Amino acid sequence: MDFRKILLTLFIIVMAIQHRVAASENIIIPDNFPEKYDKTYVEQIMPLYKAVSKDPVVMVALDMMKDTSGDYSRNAIMGSNLSQRPMKVEFRNLSEINMDYSNFDALGWKKGKNLFIYINAKHKDAPPQALAALLSHEALHQDETNSIAEETYAWTMEAVVWSEILRSYPDCEKDIHPLVKRENNLKKMFDKGNQTNKYIKKEIKINPGYKGLPQTSPGFEDL
Repeated sequence: MDFRKILLTLFIIVMAIQHRVAASENIIIPDNFPEKYDKTYVEQIMPLYKAVSKDPVVMVALDMMKDTSGDYSRNAIMGSNLSQRPMKVEFRNLSEINMDYSNFDALGWKKGKNLFIYINAKHKDAPPQALAALLSHEALHQDETNSIAEETYAWTMEAVVWSEILRSYPDCEKDIHPLVKRENNLKKMFDKGNQTNKYIKKEIKINPGYKGLPQTSPGFEDL
């Protein structure tokens, strides 16, 4: 290796280190992160989730999905999905996509061969525990089709994951954030049905946002 190649290699290494240090300095840990998720821990998980999102709260939410029923969804987000590519998770003003979506909490989207999960920007300050439950739902939508059966399964998954997360973070249930309110409502329906989808399914069938959906879709044939 000649001297110029050595200098170029050293330059690349130095730039990589500087980029990593700069990224580390820009990390802001919100007050609603559990104690475990300090700056050092978040820095450690960043390389694992950087293909999905650059937002620390999304990375923490994904990390919380491990060892829950949402781990299937976490793996789907990481690339074990119909596209065989990592999903991209972003906070968006959903009304910019379509005014009909302005009050949606999140939206699964396919663009070409890529899958996206767009979370309503109003939830950017939500507790990562609630975002973990929401992502467990949204990761199940992996194509252009949808159905009552698919939404029933996804809502139920979300309720299950929220229930599991509350075992580790029980105080989160008292949070007044709108997304936590959503999760608590789902859990109430799930519990009312004795941990079944009975009341979740009823709610979906009368939800105006799902008006006109077919009863089933590929992979979700059973109600």
